[in-house]
Amino acid sequence: MLVAILIALASISAVLAVLAASLNQRLTLYVFKPLTVVLIILIALQSDYPVSSFYRQAIVAGLIFSLAGDIFLMLPQDRFLQGLISFLIAHLFYIAAFLSESGRALFVWSLIPLLIYGVFMLSVLWPRLGKLKWAVIVYVLAILTMGWAAVSRWILTRQEGSALAMTGALLFIASDSVLALDRFKGRFRGAQFLILTTYFAAQLLIALST
Repeated sequence: MLVAILIALASISAVLAVLAASLNQRLTLYVFKPLTVVLIILIALQSDYPVSSFYRQAIVAGLIFSLAGDIFLMLPQDRFLQGLISFLIAHLFYIAAFLSESGRALFVWSLIPLLIYGVFMLSVLWPRLGKLKWAVIVYVLAILTMGWAAVSRWILTRQEGSALAMTGALLFIASDSVLALDRFKGRFRGAQFLILTTYFAAQLLIALST
């Protein structure tokens, strides 16, 4: 019952955040975007699936650093690099969580489509990255590894929780792809809607994997 209430509250907060971003109501966005992630953190702290305490703690740590990244990206000043670093750390925690539950097994063939996608995205963004080239390369490697670890865990366990985490990881990659295109290739209509809906769904599914 508590999880259901938290999911409902997080969903309402997420809708308000998406509406605020779409209508450029920054003050409302400043409230409901971080609030949504705080509620998702509370969901991750609930115990349902038979996961280790390390898994849950690592997921919660990843969500906390994601919250920090959200705050950096929302600030009026350009804090993109700080936000990038915060999310990089979040992905490292997610990687640690997924590998801890899969016996550190990684399936090489599942990495191939992710690598192809990563190379494609970097080739599209490369001319516009400027001084952020190496930072973006490191971040792309981290998020693709996170996706790879999540996919490998699902292949190994075939559990409902691992399926939720895998779907969340892939949605996270999709969200960051849209964010990167919007920032470096040029703003486009509907970008914030796509970024936030996939982002909130990703974090919620990863939290629910606990």
